[in-house]
Amino acid sequence: MSVSRSGLRMLTSSASRQFRFGRSILPMTSALTSTGKGNFLSSKESLVNNFEAQQPRYFSSEAPRDVQKEIGDMVANNKVVVFMKGVPEAPRCGFSNAVVQILRMHDVTYDAHNVLEDEELRQGIKDFSSWPTIPQVYMEGEFIGGCDILLQMHQSGELVEELQKVGIRSALLGAEEDDKK
Repeated sequence: MSVSRSGLRMLTSSASRQFRFGRSILPMTSALTSTGKGNFLSSKESLVNNFEAQQPRYFSSEAPRDVQKEIGDMVANNKVVVFMKGVPEAPRCGFSNAVVQILRMHDVTYDAHNVLEDEELRQGIKDFSSWPTIPQVYMEGEFIGGCDILLQMHQSGELVEELQKVGIRSALLGAEEDDKK
């Protein structure tokens, strides 16, 4: 075995001559590629250079998706929006289930989005809010928080006030009035 200047090791065998580049063994016939200037690159160097020069190619006629705009439209066009794992009828995590149960107790109608069905949405909502966890609750376009914050707001009565600010009457207010009678 001999080592060339480019770091390629030439292996000599009875079958054929090969070059070893790192862990890859390249046949001698394809190991070097001309740059057109009298210089030669190894196949690996040539592939790396070609890969770095390529721009992303889209294989459909659709333009790239603007997830941030989609999320902005979702939260702007609905009073209450929940980004969760699963759907309200079948939450796929305990935290999403807790948010669904809290909103159900208050009889809140909301727009729900399952982030497990859409990886771009899942990452996009984290970037949109700068909040790393899911579920995420929005009211009138404003980020309220996740499960822990919604639970605290529910326990302190602050959620009833927030719902009133956005024009939603909590079902718990009706239960309190019935208890006073």
